[in-house]
Amino acid sequence: MTAVRVFDPAMCCSSGVCGPSVDPRLARFAADLRWLKGHGVAVERFSLSREPAAFVADPAAKSALETLGEEALPLVKVDDEVKSRGRYPSREELAAWAGVALDARAEGASPLRGTGCCGSSGPDTGAQQKPGCC
Repeated sequence: MTAVRVFDPAMCCSSGVCGPSVDPRLARFAADLRWLKGHGVAVERFSLSREPAAFVADPAAKSALETLGEEALPLVKVDDEVKSRGRYPSREELAAWAGVALDARAEGASPLRGTGCCGSSGPDTGAQQKPGCC
């Protein structure tokens, strides 16, 4: 089974999706992790403020913090290999790294993908989005 481990910066709650102003990137990423779990991927998420011992126990997370500081977070590992530092990856990246087929018709996919609103009727790459459309 593929395992994804996410080392988040200090946040107010385990997902960062709380409080009066939710960062849409965090909401999207939380949904993407739920999507991965639904496809049989083991997902673990650690917050620097809540689980600092997890950062110390993981050599890659510890090293990244020592050399880059919190700029290295979030750090995403798939099967013990660092795949991303300093940003939240897209669902497409997570799917590719975890070996999960990405199906635009899958539950949780954007209902606007492939409708023409955000570009062509092909896969939503983000590059074809029309300003102010989505």
